Amino acid sequence: MSRRGSQSLPQRRLRAFSPQNVADDQLLPLAFARGHNSASDDASFVRLAFAGRFAPVAMRFTTRTRPLATKLAERTGLTGQAVRVCPRRLSALANVPAPPKITRPLQRPQQRQFHQPQHHQQHRFASTMRLTADNINPNVRRAEYAVRGELAVKSEDYRARLSKGDASLPFEQVISANIGNPQQLDQKPITFFRQVTSLLENPELLKNEDVLINGLGYKTDVIERAKWLLKQVGSVGAYSASTGVTAIKESIAKFLERRDGFPADPAHIYLSAGASSGVNTLLNVMCVDKSTGILIPIPQYPLYTATLALLNATCVPYNLDESKAWGTDLDTIKKSYEKATAEGIDVRCIVIINPGNPTGASLSEDDVRAVIDFANQKNLVIMADEVYQTNVFVGKFHSVKGVLRQMQKENPGKYDSMELASLHSISKGMVGECGHRGGYFELVGFDPEVEANVYKYVSIMLCAPVISQCLVELMVNPPKQGEPSYELYNKEYTGIHEGLRERATALHKAFCQMEGVECAEPQGAMYLFPTIRLPKKAVDAAAAEGRQPDELYAHQLLDATGICVIPGSGFGQADGTLHFRTTFLAPGTEWVGSIVKFHQEFMDKYR
Repeated sequence: MSRRGSQSLPQRRLRAFSPQNVADDQLLPLAFARGHNSASDDASFVRLAFAGRFAPVAMRFTTRTRPLATKLAERTGLTGQAVRVCPRRLSALANVPAPPKITRPLQRPQQRQFHQPQHHQQHRFASTMRLTADNINPNVRRAEYAVRGELAVKSEDYRARLSKGDASLPFEQVISANIGNPQQLDQKPITFFRQVTSLLENPELLKNEDVLINGLGYKTDVIERAKWLLKQVGSVGAYSASTGVTAIKESIAKFLERRDGFPADPAHIYLSAGASSGVNTLLNVMCVDKSTGILIPIPQYPLYTATLALLNATCVPYNLDESKAWGTDLDTIKKSYEKATAEGIDVRCIVIINPGNPTGASLSEDDVRAVIDFANQKNLVIMADEVYQTNVFVGKFHSVKGVLRQMQKENPGKYDSMELASLHSISKGMVGECGHRGGYFELVGFDPEVEANVYKYVSIMLCAPVISQCLVELMVNPPKQGEPSYELYNKEYTGIHEGLRERATALHKAFCQMEGVECAEPQGAMYLFPTIRLPKKAVDAAAAEGRQPDELYAHQLLDATGICVIPGSGFGQADGTLHFRTTFLAPGTEWVGSIVKFHQEFMDKYR
């Protein structure tokens, strides 16, 4: 039971707003106000409470609603803490008549005692809590992560209702197209990977090889790989070295050499708990304070801006060129850099996401060369987020390291001082093992003392999960042609890749037929990022709710179809444009028709 006891929500709120000297009809609008802000709001907290007998509760406002909050305080006599109110209700609340003047001494009611679980016996009211939203780290409050924000929470609520047999919703399933989570959307694990990891988790199975081979269909190379990995790690339940298992780092180095045609040094490879952990490590080492600037592509994966907010560092945005299939535009990068440096920002790094998230763009070699050349001129570190490198449908993936090494070969000495950090992960591609949280990053050209501090930082985190390190090894060293598991591995890998391509093509075709929608041809990753042009009435309706127009669109899409997408405002977008990001991971194409039908009804509704 919660610490507020067994009262219903209206009862609790009515109790909180029922001082004897204020008429109930003045309080009802407040008592039943409810809701919460969008995840993309820049939230601040205003402490308010009735200047009478009351029970304190909490209220949250955003920068857009702060003026209305002030008006509400003036008209109702609130000072301390009060109810949580959503932006779209606040305008009405601000018009609540002022209460009559209080002439008698103020008294608080006795605190009501509730029956609670043992761990809540030390309950304290909000006014005596040591930690409040006002005094926690303001950088945490300021950070935003739209991918798992309000829409994602609502979609999970719908999923829970459906699982309990709720037939009142206008759809029968929730499609989580908001996040690149392949296996949640029925992408099957690679058999070779799961068979090997099953033996790593339970080595006792290796005592019955005949049963594994003849009864369970395990191939001999599965057993051999499991034995080899166990020899390297000892046990997946034990810590490894902080930078990862040496033999696994050597496998990664061999993979990088095959991919790029240039050698890699295992000593500069760091295993991580997914690429996100690597990004966090690198930005923590690079960023000093607000004066540190990092060039981030817009639209971008919100991990970057959220992490910079946590570090109180500065995002220096550079817009990708939608007219050129979301390619980089060097002039735009230069202008962003020059504007930031003119404002006193120490711009240290430029981030490349290739293939792109959320755009799905796959950068050409010329684009990569242009960024390397600019970074070299301005003495910038390059952070290359390359987790979608196998998700390429058009053209070829060009790794930043491969292009850099080629440029160094072509121009001896010119690019030798370049600093590059490149990242990869088991979460995406045809592997899709998001939940196992495995990845790595490679450092090229870093000062040894800086790299020593990178090592220190990862050491504080102890090590990446060892079972995930083993999955990284399987990803970079899969079965080879002629080996027993190769045929099945190749069939599964190719089938996943072609399935993604087919769904991306079907979704793109549907978008191109929808009124007011434009979408670049799918090139890579697992997302499309269409532009949407909405009627003015829809824009006005969104403003009335305190939302961005693409946010309103995404909420109504979820409510009508069960399909969860993320509005472009959660990733950043050029002024005056609207987008949403959707994955094309969900099986089948029937759900695409639901988007088309909803879009037509939405446009008709707001004409």
